[in-house]
Amino acid sequence: MIAALNRLVDLVEKHLTEEFDVNGLARALGTTEYHLRRMFSSLAGMPLSEYVRRRRMTVAAADVVRGEDDLLSIAVRHGYGSTEAFGRAFRAVHGANPADVRRDGGPLRTQPQLKFRLTVEGSIPMHTRIVDRPAFRLVGHAARVPLIHQGINPHIQQHITALPPQEHLRLKALSDTDPGGLLQVSDDLDPDSTEGSELTYLHGVAVSRDTPVPDDLDAIEVPAGMWAIFRTAGSHPQALQSTWAATATEWFPSNPWRLRPGPSMVAILERAEDFSTATCELWLPVEPT
Repeated sequence: MIAALNRLVDLVEKHLTEEFDVNGLARALGTTEYHLRRMFSSLAGMPLSEYVRRRRMTVAAADVVRGEDDLLSIAVRHGYGSTEAFGRAFRAVHGANPADVRRDGGPLRTQPQLKFRLTVEGSIPMHTRIVDRPAFRLVGHAARVPLIHQGINPHIQQHITALPPQEHLRLKALSDTDPGGLLQVSDDLDPDSTEGSELTYLHGVAVSRDTPVPDDLDAIEVPAGMWAIFRTAGSHPQALQSTWAATATEWFPSNPWRLRPGPSMVAILERAEDFSTATCELWLPVEPT
């Protein structure tokens, strides 16, 4: 995977001024665009689209400062159809207009070319198991919420607390397959994992495919497939979020599995009364590489 990400970075450099085929590269490297984008954003700390934009504007800034060409020529060279569109992208990265930078020489915010390296310390063991599950359903109450990488997501918290206590009991009674109990489900996640992008959050349970679903509940159909299950314990949600990050930085680069499209699920096995600590299982849909 590390080699695949470095190939992706090289492809970005070769095609900075034009669109490029991420899906074709992923197939050539024996992986998928979905997994490649998820791993890139997790390890780089930014979506692939943001990295491309920063690199384009880093290279474009050199042309602006040199002053050998007019701004329209520079805009077209870097893939923009007008100076207005180029100016918006330039300001978003550098915080200043191209004309001001040409006059003053700055300010400039440079994005260096990334180089991925794998460092395996092994100081924190990851308790993982792989299971093969038949198709099932996730049923409960769904809402569209923004993605927040660290800390409690207030939008999810508001969604859950709005449900009456008896509704939690009704959902628990419906659960009839693994993972058991109430689940925190994230679906339709942007492959780039851009913070602020929307996802579908479902507070619900897993049921067999032949279990009747009440009309007032939302349902997500989950196809048969393999799952990697990571057990976490400690401060909540920090321990869970740290483990989620470590799947990208440590587990996937070191194991012959990759993410496949599908919902991720968190099962709360034990928790403190105030939810300050918890023992959880993180379920991620995977397939062999």
